[in-house]
Formats: sequence, structure tokens, C-alpha cells
Amino acid sequence: MSEWQLNTPVAFIIFNRPDTTELVFAEIAKAKPPKLLVIADGPRSDRPGEAEKCAATRAIIQRVDWDCEVLTNYSEENLGCRNRVKSGLDWVFNEVPEAIILEDDCIAHPTFFRFCEELLERYREDDRVGMISGNNFQFGRKRTDTSYYFSRYNHIWGWASWRRAWQHNSEEAVSWPEFRDYGSLNVLFNKTSERKYWTKIFQAIHEGKINAWSYRWMLTCWSQGMVAILPGVNLVSNIGFGGDHTNTRRISVYAAMPNEPMAFPLQHPKIVLPHSASDAYSAKNLFTSSLWRRALRVLRVYLR
Repeated sequence: MSEWQLNTPVAFIIFNRPDTTELVFAEIAKAKPPKLLVIADGPRSDRPGEAEKCAATRAIIQRVDWDCEVLTNYSEENLGCRNRVKSGLDWVFNEVPEAIILEDDCIAHPTFFRFCEELLERYREDDRVGMISGNNFQFGRKRTDTSYYFSRYNHIWGWASWRRAWQHNSEEAVSWPEFRDYGSLNVLFNKTSERKYWTKIFQAIHEGKINAWSYRWMLTCWSQGMVAILPGVNLVSNIGFGGDHTNTRRISVYAAMPNEPMAFPLQHPKIVLPHSASDAYSAKNLFTSSLWRRALRVLRVYLR
């Protein structure tokens, strides 16, 4: 049996962290994608030394030493996390019909790339599926006999998708007020607490109080009835917590979770619907505004 070879393009989102970027790049280099599309934001004018950090980070990309077409989309001005990632991925999916996507703090297990590639092919024409994630936040709870399950939650610390799905994430797509007034959260969630949580999140985004592209992407998937694929084991470790990292400054039990190997051949689920028990666990432990739950998560970090 011949050795597996990655054929899918990889999109790499970088900014001002040469230390973590180098670690993530090392794993990408092992996978040897035939095409690497690099998105970079520009330095902030009020941050001394950031221009040098951005330059050092971009220089890492010059180390590509395998047969690979490298395309870059570098901004000279700072666009901010939400606008830079959104515009960068618009560019990616204009260049290629599908891609595996990693940010500069997400270290993927080698099997992550094969997992994404096989499922990109399997669900390429299936409009019910919006993306493939490398994240599993069930902390060892194995609820099915399959390699992955479907979820309403589209975790983005290492993921993959298609142009056909991302095209719905446009400025002309459904807005939060439209989504809210249509009663969509009543369809998605039975619990009042969950509806209140997401109403608060999306309203804050609508008002410009949260600068996160990922929530907008989640709203897009929900508005189109698309589910996400989540692996049965955690394939990607996020090492970007703490310090001056933009969106991951708080102590978190999800920080630097070990990545694990995926077993092949993949065992596929027969039902393309969100897995109820898994999503209920995520809703209770990840997506909650409860002070008790937040305190419990911090305690778990210290115990771990």
C-alpha cells in the first residue's frame, strides 16, 4: 500500500507571533501541501516593535523547501482579526474550491490533514455540511462508534471547508436582526438559557463590541442549516492562550489540549444531524455565561 500524500491546499493565517508560527509551520511542512496560501495582517501603528515581529513571522514562510506553490495575501495596514480573516478567506476560496485552514497557534496532529482531505471529498457536494473541524472538546467522552459526529458548533482551531459553504458568509448574507426576528434560535435551542446566551453574543457582535470572525461564521452556518463535522478525538492543540494574544487571553481548560491521532480507515456515521448528547455537553460547559461554570473551568486548569 502506497504512502498517503496530501493533495489539498492549506491556508495559513499568521500575524505577529514568530514563535508559535514556527511550530505550526513545522507540522504543515511535514504534510507537504502542494499549495500554501498565507494570510497576514499588518502591524498596529501604536504597538512598538510589532512591525519587526510581523516581518519575522512572514520570513518563516520563506522556508518552504518542498514542491509547493506559495501564494501570499499580506496586508500592510492592520485590518483587525475579524476583517483580516474574513477578507483573507474570501481570497482563499476565490483561489481554490476547498482548503484546510490553520491559524498561527493551532498545532495539528499529522493525521488531521488526512482526516480533513478524506471528508472534504466525501461531503464535497453535500450542502448539509458546512465545515470539518479538528477539535473535540468532550474530554475523553466517547459517545459513538464512529470516527466523527455532526454538531451545530463549528469549532475553528484547525478546520476545513469548501467555497460552496463559505460563499454564504458574505456581507449580503442574512444579518443578525433578520436571524433573530425569524425566530431561528427557537428552532436551534430548546433551553431559554441557551437562546439568551447566543442572543447576547450576536447582539454584541452586531453592535461592534466583539471583534470575532468565528461567531459570524457560526451564524452563517446556522442560517443555511449546515452542520459541522467534529472528530472523535482532539486533532489540534491551541497553544495561543495567555499573554497578548488577541482572542485567547483568559485561563482556559481548552488551552494546549493534547492532540491525538485519528485511526484509519474512517468509520462514518449514517445520520447527518447534530449529536444531541455531545452538543448538550458543549452547551453546558463551553457556551455558558454561568459564573459557576466559568469558575469550574478555571479550577479544571489547575487540576490538570
